Amino acid sequence: MKSFRADYVFPIFADPIKNGIVTVDDQGKIISVTDHNNPPDGPIEQLSGVISPGFINTHCHVELSHLKDKITPGKGLINFIKDIQASRKADDKQIAEAIQKADEEMYANGIVAVGDIANSNSSIPVKVASKLYYHTFVETFGFLPQNAQAIFDKAMELMREFKPQPCSITPHAPYSVSKELFKLIRKHSDAEPNLISIHNQECEDENKFYRYKLGDFLDLYEHFGIDISHFKPQARNSLQSIIPLLTNRQQVLLVHNTCTNLKDIYFIKRFDRKINWCFCPKANLYIENHLPKIPLFIDQGFNITLGTDSLASNDSLCILSEMRTIQKKFPTISTAKLLEWATVNGASFLGIDDEKGTLEPGKTPGLNLITGLDGLKITPESKVKRLV
Repeated sequence: MKSFRADYVFPIFADPIKNGIVTVDDQGKIISVTDHNNPPDGPIEQLSGVISPGFINTHCHVELSHLKDKITPGKGLINFIKDIQASRKADDKQIAEAIQKADEEMYANGIVAVGDIANSNSSIPVKVASKLYYHTFVETFGFLPQNAQAIFDKAMELMREFKPQPCSITPHAPYSVSKELFKLIRKHSDAEPNLISIHNQECEDENKFYRYKLGDFLDLYEHFGIDISHFKPQARNSLQSIIPLLTNRQQVLLVHNTCTNLKDIYFIKRFDRKINWCFCPKANLYIENHLPKIPLFIDQGFNITLGTDSLASNDSLCILSEMRTIQKKFPTISTAKLLEWATVNGASFLGIDDEKGTLEPGKTPGLNLITGLDGLKITPESKVKRLV
């Protein structure tokens, strides 16, 4: 049994506790969370900083970890996609070692659970042995209607390789999945549990393509030799076009949302869909040098989570770094709010909030110590240390 006392303890489900004390058993299960007026028996380790639950990274691509520092930043999403496809092939050993290192990095950075995108089985060995909880999203690509069934069947085969680990089939993005493939995924999602995680509106050209069938995506399809003569302009943004194609029986995570606007948010509210938002700000800056208008999403009644994206689009896999980036750009967003996004909201989306996300007796959420704060503001000197 161990007890830790810090300047503040953030249980997340309740108000922060000044001079709070957290006691855990040898397996990391929370025994009690109290203040200094009701100390537990036994020794108490005194710490400087804030104690929070372990972080939940709801969007990552560990199988792209070997691409760290290999994709030139700031060239925009279209060029990023081209560079990823040109560079992602590598020696199996190199890929495996990079995945292992990424897993260890997330563990060291206080992450306890990950929503991870997979296009291959390369991450299975690491996930089976990992100390982290993984939900794998087996991603589908296919903009040609005639290929929908074959792509879906292949994804089902890959998902079977990941089982019995938590996993599901998901569309990649509006611009890379045909209406026919969307419908197959919806039919599957309506029949059995199948969490969805979809890249959404990462650049303005995505909306331009859906509205007018114009912009740089035309060059992207030509580059990959994809005939898009079947696609007709939708006269609305990509998000508004695909929402009716998504299941209303599963939780849906919309990731990035760099160019999502208030009209899109209001449009979603008219539909019976279980929408969650995920922000990966450092990846947005790396790829597009542009951040979502995050304040638009607050207090709209939706669950907000945080992700790191991949090491192809980030210099680290660290949720605290993502929180720092958001608070630097939007200083009115409090650390308390960011910690909700980084913990219980992610746990809720992944369906593991019975064990993770809050400091409640009986749970095993992990314990993080955040130091280097200015009051309760995150600074460039802020660091995270895993306590449990």
